[in-house]
Amino acid sequence: MMVLWRDVFLALALVVSWVGVVGFACLKSPFDRLHCVTFINVAGGVALLVASFLADGASDRVLKIVVMIFTTLLAGAAIAPGAGRALRLRERSR
Repeated sequence: MMVLWRDVFLALALVVSWVGVVGFACLKSPFDRLHCVTFINVAGGVALLVASFLADGASDRVLKIVVMIFTTLLAGAAIAPGAGRALRLRERSR
């Protein structure tokens, strides 16, 4: 039986998502939960990118996934400090 590497990377993206979900559910601090969201975005996105590249080669779909990952990383980098600050201010007010 031949192993299709794209299926391996799709399974990896799925496992990464579930690990992130379990981590998100188990962690108590909202600051730690922010890290789980980032882990899912980065690791799952890269696994999906590799699976798409293996399935299609250099195509429009792969380029769209690259743009999606890049946008997610930029947006996460911009939003995370603000979210962390809001969480810290909310914890101080309690």
